[in-house]
Amino acid sequence: MGEKTHKDSPENPFEPFIESLRQQVEDQDPVILIGVIVALAVVVITCVFLKYFLTSKTVQSAILLVGLCDSGKTLLFIRLLSGKFKRTQTSITDSSAPYRAKNERSSSWTLIDLPGHDSLRFQYLEKFKSSARAIVFVVDSAIFQKEVRDVAEFLYMLLTDTVISRNTPTLLVACNKQDITMAKSAKLIQHQLEKELNTLRVTRSAALSAQDGSVGGSVYLGKKGKDFEFSQLPMRVEFLECSARSSSKGEEGEADIESLEKSLAKL
Repeated sequence: MGEKTHKDSPENPFEPFIESLRQQVEDQDPVILIGVIVALAVVVITCVFLKYFLTSKTVQSAILLVGLCDSGKTLLFIRLLSGKFKRTQTSITDSSAPYRAKNERSSSWTLIDLPGHDSLRFQYLEKFKSSARAIVFVVDSAIFQKEVRDVAEFLYMLLTDTVISRNTPTLLVACNKQDITMAKSAKLIQHQLEKELNTLRVTRSAALSAQDGSVGGSVYLGKKGKDFEFSQLPMRVEFLECSARSSSKGEEGEADIESLEKSLAKL
């Protein structure tokens, strides 16, 4: 009875092949076999690493509004989203909302307003910098001359950051409050910032060298041996003039942010 069952059971069609392969493996030099196993392991590890790297890479889909306190970031944030005026106060946390660009593609980004207080700004920048497609650096044009040093220091830290330098988000320097008579022009602000950043680069590099004998930990700003200019940066930089308030109809009038909206439409 058992013999009949053995005869009726189908023969494994792959058995001769498996037996042949086993015989070949046994006849091979062990050194060659180890080499083959190692090569296969390297291929598998490489595939796993590439999959992890590609899937974990952060998508750059945010537009960050940054700047000093009282530069008008939050009102600019509200104007871009709704076009309306709203009284604001100093931000102590971030605010975010979907923003649809005014272009044919109706591109959609996440607009994020970051606190401008010096005790908070870098903490929140660290949180969102890797997702930045663009950074809108808001400057108070009316009191720029008084704040030029502080503005330059914030901008220096931002531009020498390794993540920002690697991701190269578009930098839009929004010279806000152009509705005020004493406001400085975008051209003058750019020129003044280039001079101040050039000075900061020299002093910061010297300080780092004195500490540990080398300049490290951040990206060198601009090109060595040349005075700093924004055109030397790896990202696209644009200076523009805007006003989150209306100069003609007071608070109820329309904001002058068309130049900023056009720049955001190019992203």
